[in-house]
Amino acid sequence: MKSNRRILACGQLISLGIEAGGTRTSVLLVDADDKQIIAFESGPAVLSLMSDRELQWHLRDIAARLPQTPSAIGIGMAGARSEADKERLQRAASRIWPAIPCIATNDLETALAGAPVRKQALSRVLVLSGTGSCCFGRSPDGRTAKVGGRGHVIGDRASACDIGLRALRAIIADLDYHGRLGPLGGAILHALLFTEPEQLISWSVIASKSQIASLAVTVFAIAAKGDSLAKKLLSDAAEMLADDACACAQQLIGGSGPVEFILNGGVILKNPAFMRDVSRRIKKGWPQARVTPLLRSSVWGGVELARQAAASHAPVASLIQKSASYFALPEEIADLAVLASSPTEMRNPRSTGLDQMPLGRGIDLMLAEDASLMPAIRREKKAITRVITEVIRAFKSGGRLFYAGAGTSGRLGVLDASEIPPTFRAPREQVQGIIAGGQQALWSAVEGAEDDVQAGILAIRHRAAGAKDVVIGIAASGRTPFVWGALHEARARGAFTVLLCFNPAIRQAVKRLSDPSWKPNLLIIPNVGPEVLTGSTRLKSGTATKLVLNMITTLAMTKVGKVVSNLMVDVNPSNVKLRDRALRILCDLTGCNRQEAKAALNHSGWIVKKAYESLQRKKTLVRRA
Repeated sequence: MKSNRRILACGQLISLGIEAGGTRTSVLLVDADDKQIIAFESGPAVLSLMSDRELQWHLRDIAARLPQTPSAIGIGMAGARSEADKERLQRAASRIWPAIPCIATNDLETALAGAPVRKQALSRVLVLSGTGSCCFGRSPDGRTAKVGGRGHVIGDRASACDIGLRALRAIIADLDYHGRLGPLGGAILHALLFTEPEQLISWSVIASKSQIASLAVTVFAIAAKGDSLAKKLLSDAAEMLADDACACAQQLIGGSGPVEFILNGGVILKNPAFMRDVSRRIKKGWPQARVTPLLRSSVWGGVELARQAAASHAPVASLIQKSASYFALPEEIADLAVLASSPTEMRNPRSTGLDQMPLGRGIDLMLAEDASLMPAIRREKKAITRVITEVIRAFKSGGRLFYAGAGTSGRLGVLDASEIPPTFRAPREQVQGIIAGGQQALWSAVEGAEDDVQAGILAIRHRAAGAKDVVIGIAASGRTPFVWGALHEARARGAFTVLLCFNPAIRQAVKRLSDPSWKPNLLIIPNVGPEVLTGSTRLKSGTATKLVLNMITTLAMTKVGKVVSNLMVDVNPSNVKLRDRALRILCDLTGCNRQEAKAALNHSGWIVKKAYESLQRKKTLVRRA
């Protein structure tokens, strides 16, 4: 690194480091000799909470405050979890600083990069405890591991917020058990300007994460005076941090070996006794540990990343920090020429005058276009039949059906999956819809979610899909990275994989794939032609998707005994309408009257199929008698 710096210094390298998080954004511009040109702070920035426009405004504000243009940039931003997130951050930076080398990543990477450079390349684990907490590791070959960092409700063990929460619970328990507050309880009341403990109840409900985290200062102060309860809380926190750090190292290198643990965050660095305790426990849990406090601001890690970007001489677009396990979409599928040739992207010659068309004619046009869906889907009947057969096999063997999609396609998968339990009394887990971006994407766009191959992989991995299962990827254009990641992981796990799309060019692209692990077992590609509104795949493509999914689940459920004749004998009668339907189903199938049907349903706990089978047995006995 020193030799690189000497070389870069000759070219008057100006490096810009940016570290952004939920509290603030730190900015540092330095020359090749580490001489500070300017340093300042800006407002908070968390990538996952920002739109593209907000992100560009934030970076543009930083650029406007710089006295000169940087030669290279390193950005670490909270919320940049996935490779798609990092690409999004890099694209935003490239709009503000065109053609300038930039490494874009998360704030954990910048903290690691800010640690002193060692002659021996070691695996490193960042042990961070501030308002939140996290352990993040990187090996010399680029593999990464992460433990914690999931927010103050389900994660952030041993953070300031966690210490504050545990202190609140501990002082109330102390009050309940002993009838009085101890020194820690009294100090917390004083810090909050409360007069009695009951005031903590309403405050704790509305207190922000930062407000709760501020109580950690009181815990450390009272512990320093020898209070046993405060000391116990900090001892437990040190143990948790050490456990998480060692668990992260274990994930990173898979066994024993030398690891450097980098300590960072105000909870650790501002409390020397606590830092010593954490260090001692890490060394006990990991005998080959080297523990190093991060003595300079982690924004320097952004500067180091900027220097790496400048030294690499790589194309700007390739400088995103990627983990060794990163999966890129195959070129045959990623090629935008495949998208450009898709009917879903073409203009429909019959609707070029849509904006001036009378409403009645517009209705006729849309109905005529939808009428073309049936022949297009019918031409895929052989493939659809094969898929239904595989789904029947899965259901009979205890397997599951997964849909994976983004945007409209993902929502339609979730919709179909959500209708299965009430319609067929099937377990909720039997048919599952997976949408890129998660729950929020059901009603609003989640920036960059569909472009994340790794997220698709992890979605299937977390659901432990296997050989008994069927995974159907839904993508109107046929090239959605999230969907391909899900299909790739599903196939690797032995599941039967299907791609449902409306782009005939995908067939040839799949044939050209050099890596067979990316090839789905089956393709369903109805050619529904261009949309009435160019590119709006919620129209014909969406309707065709709904039709195909209806066929798959309805016919599969029919063949596994959920239907008698054309009646839903396993409907879940959870409301007045469905209970009336259950009565009519029994009357139609058995010829009994409503009173008999209702008695049978009451006896069966309103399980329609059970009531039907009971009535059928009675009819058989009557005939035999």
